[in-house]
Amino acid sequence: KQWYQRRVRVFKKGMPNYRERRAGVRKRKSVRGCIVDSQLSVLDLVVMKKGENEIPGLTDTTQPRRLGPKRVGKIRKLFNLSKEDDVRQYVVHRPLPEKEGKKPRSKAPKIQRLVTPARIQRKRKVLALKKQRSEKNKVQAAEYAKLIAQRQREKRQALLSRRRSSNRTSTSSA
Repeated sequence: KQWYQRRVRVFKKGMPNYRERRAGVRKRKSVRGCIVDSQLSVLDLVVMKKGENEIPGLTDTTQPRRLGPKRVGKIRKLFNLSKEDDVRQYVVHRPLPEKEGKKPRSKAPKIQRLVTPARIQRKRKVLALKKQRSEKNKVQAAEYAKLIAQRQREKRQALLSRRRSSNRTSTSSA
């Protein structure tokens, strides 16, 4: 079949081979069904069960993992380290292809979640600032409450003095 004869299907939520990215979105996809022929460029397969013979180039060799773990906890788990061990010495280095006349180089990931003195200091600083802010806010709240109370007293006194003066004027005129 040519490309213009291929069946195009509209996929929506709940259909197989389609995951909705936004609510209500539909997608047009070319669908061939179960026909496999020379026109397919890629065919994704998964080995579900290994038989008695090896598949050359697939199951006869084991590929090492290209990258080692990057996170502290995962490095500790891989090498069975305790909290006291230095994780930086156990990072998996990946050797780079050698160039003539240069010494061999390797790459290693930047370790994440590594507790360093700088990190501890930063955390301490953040907590200190937080505490300082809360204390400052407490002091300001107390000052504000004091000011409000004073204004309330002044208001009450002004009201009482106004009542007294009006009482005096009303008794003196009568």
